[in-house]
Amino acid sequence: MLGALALPVLSATTASAASVPTAATAAPAVSCHNRPPLPYAVHAKAVTIRSKASSKSTALGVLYKSHKFTVSKKSGNWLYITDKTTGVKGWVSDTYVYRDVRMCLD
Repeated sequence: MLGALALPVLSATTASAASVPTAATAAPAVSCHNRPPLPYAVHAKAVTIRSKASSKSTALGVLYKSHKFTVSKKSGNWLYITDKTTGVKGWVSDTYVYRDVRMCLD
């Protein structure tokens, strides 16, 4: 009885796998994976800017969502930023400051 149930499942998976290459060849030549990465953004109300890449280091300032900033380097889970709004330079955690992921609909 189990063999009879498994046979239709196996044939359905091979039939769906066979249709995938035809859909892939119909995709446009330009993919969204070729586009530049999205900019960094603050994904919290505020993030503490620190003097070193450590949560126990001295706080230098606060980075808010409305602030403009640039990222110049990365070390582990920390990003070295320059807050263009206040002029403060320091480290922020990439838990709260990161790039959004581009959605590709192929």
